[in-house]
Amino acid sequence: MTETTRAFTPDWVSSPGDAIADLLEERDWTQAQLAERLGYTTKHISQLINGKAPINEETALKLERVMGSTAAFWLRYEAQYRAALAKKEEENRLKEWTPWLDHLPVKELMNQGVIPKCRLIAKNKPDLVKKLLQFFGVASPEDWQNYYAGMEVAFRRTREEQSDVGAISTWLRLGEIRAEQLDCPKYSKPKFEKAVRQIRTLTVLPPEEFKPQMQKLCWEAGVVLVLIPSIKKAHVSGVARWLNPHKALIQLSLYGKTNDRFWFNFFHEAAHILLHEKDNIFLDEWNSGESLKSEQERQADQWSREFLIPPEYEGELVKLKSETDVIDFAERISINPAIVVGRLQHDHLIDPSWMNSLKLSLHFQNIES
Repeated sequence: MTETTRAFTPDWVSSPGDAIADLLEERDWTQAQLAERLGYTTKHISQLINGKAPINEETALKLERVMGSTAAFWLRYEAQYRAALAKKEEENRLKEWTPWLDHLPVKELMNQGVIPKCRLIAKNKPDLVKKLLQFFGVASPEDWQNYYAGMEVAFRRTREEQSDVGAISTWLRLGEIRAEQLDCPKYSKPKFEKAVRQIRTLTVLPPEEFKPQMQKLCWEAGVVLVLIPSIKKAHVSGVARWLNPHKALIQLSLYGKTNDRFWFNFFHEAAHILLHEKDNIFLDEWNSGESLKSEQERQADQWSREFLIPPEYEGELVKLKSETDVIDFAERISINPAIVVGRLQHDHLIDPSWMNSLKLSLHFQNIES
């Protein structure tokens, strides 16, 4: 047998043992004779021919001397065969794992361009499973379950509905991926406290101006701020979490879509970073109604409330009866009028339909521009 320069591309069922068997037939040798020439047992030769025993470097060199070709040829043949077997086994596993797709927001991930769009039919599902395993950075659906079920223990929810682990984990993973691309300095609480004070002054600016500035201020303090579109069934407006002991993440979804809610959400998550333990993941939804608010959530709410409108000004809120009053008051305490309107509505000092013209709708198209 001679080696050629043409690429060897066997069918997956074609093993080096097939080539050995063909050569035995050509030379009219028995397996016992080959065993004697190679110094192996007949059982080992049978296993080589049946593809059960791999060809290692020693065997390849022996085959080169006894059967011809080169050791490199035999090793390459073996590697290609094992790779083809592994690929076939992988295809079978992916087919078995397709029910996992039912637990994930596959169509939303397609719409967001995370995975390619395709029809959810049987022949496409194994490839979708593979792409989603790569997206989550796990080896199998079982590993995904173990990792995110473990993470779920650390979830601090504000609603019963925040129980769809598939939706929540997808949204969290999108934030992780974005944050992994940003290497920032180690977290500094004094720097973050200063950054938060500076960010309060940015509330009066339009989105295209405040977003890059607040991201930079957070980054310098060791906190990554990312905006990730909401995922259906996740019911999450924001999350505060620690990616490692030195790097915090604030992730916002624009759930609510008005600037008063955006700012309250941001400062609420900032409060979690400043006030609470590093081993929790705080999942928050704006205006959650019947909620599961923990003491930590109440602390974050109160901190955000008082940070935006300090207690010494609370007595004046009841006197704000017109948009002009609100604008003047907001200018005096240096915040966006929308935040004042949101507070008045939340405290039932005005009807929820009043003064909404002072609010700005936020969409990813304008805030990411």
